[in-house]
Amino acid sequence: MPTAVEPLSIREARRASLHAQGMLGPRLRGGPAGLVEHLRAVQLDTIAVLARSHELVAYARLGAVARSSIERALWGPRSETFEYWSHAACVLPLDSWPSYAAARRKRRARGRRWHQLEDLVTSCAGVTGRLRVEGPLTARQLGGAKSGGSWWEWSQVKIAAEWLLDTGELVCRERRGFERVYDLAERAIPAELLAEEPDDETCARRLVESASRALGVATAADIAAYHGMLVSAVRSVLADVDVVQVRVDGWSAPAYASPAALQALGAPLRGRSTILSPFDSLIWDRARVERLFGVRLRLEAYVPGHKRTVGYFAMPVLAADRIVGLVDPKRDGATLRARHVVLEAADAPRHTAKALAAAASWVGCDTVVVDRVTPVGRLDEVRSAVRDEAG
Repeated sequence: MPTAVEPLSIREARRASLHAQGMLGPRLRGGPAGLVEHLRAVQLDTIAVLARSHELVAYARLGAVARSSIERALWGPRSETFEYWSHAACVLPLDSWPSYAAARRKRRARGRRWHQLEDLVTSCAGVTGRLRVEGPLTARQLGGAKSGGSWWEWSQVKIAAEWLLDTGELVCRERRGFERVYDLAERAIPAELLAEEPDDETCARRLVESASRALGVATAADIAAYHGMLVSAVRSVLADVDVVQVRVDGWSAPAYASPAALQALGAPLRGRSTILSPFDSLIWDRARVERLFGVRLRLEAYVPGHKRTVGYFAMPVLAADRIVGLVDPKRDGATLRARHVVLEAADAPRHTAKALAAAASWVGCDTVVVDRVTPVGRLDEVRSAVRDEAG
């Protein structure tokens, strides 16, 4: 692993990372179908503000792409993806199935999920038996996902299906109405991938290579967070990964850059103004965001309303290579309502207005309304910028 002689400035590290994430430079090739391959992981979440998070991730990189085309790319009959636990629940490139063999072995050795399963053997046999005879099924079709209590109280069949997904006997390669469709891995995963069972070290090396390429410039802890690894596992294989060790101004820990990210710094990199899902892979590691962008982000969806400082679903506003503000949006019929806008830069109103107008058009809204702005004295400025953008 070579070492770069000259340190990178924060701006250089930021631009290299943005390029690696498909946020600077040309639009990603391959449209929605190329998104998962490029990012190596697209996080899923049930919260839907304006659109679901995976749709917002595609929109931020591809522009006003049809949401139906995103669904087809991730879960359609020709998709090259599967779902598994990475940073969190993610859609992953199908070719990375062997890279998670160590994670599947670890879960299998643990012997249980965090949910209580009364009869593991019988429940699992019932699920696999149904799938073998009837083909791919959702939890609802298998007998119901809930036990009748709170939303997190899963039925025994749902727990069994998720356990089998954890251990690799089942796989999800399709969703229907955002419900997972379970199938037998032996049927749904190509035989050559299913037969490959790399050892723990090989899995770690492949995931570190994947994360390094997707992040551009990152510390060992950043790389570990991207695919849900231990930092010690990352450090154990770094010497065998195609990265360059670099120093980033202001970072106390050494960083590692992919050669492609460093090469991109020599080219003109055009950016854009857009809003980002809080679950976007560019910003899901909050400590890294603060180091790269100098902005502190916090997801407040699970914070009691009276304790929120920005709002339920604060979405950063990216302007080329800067985060210039935060927006808490809500769709109200044909109106995109910015319930709270927090400005982080002098030119934030212009970029925020541009990002809101574009997002409104994409989700079918014809009006943008701004309710509140911090600092309070800039409310009129933001509303004026929104009117100007509307033309």
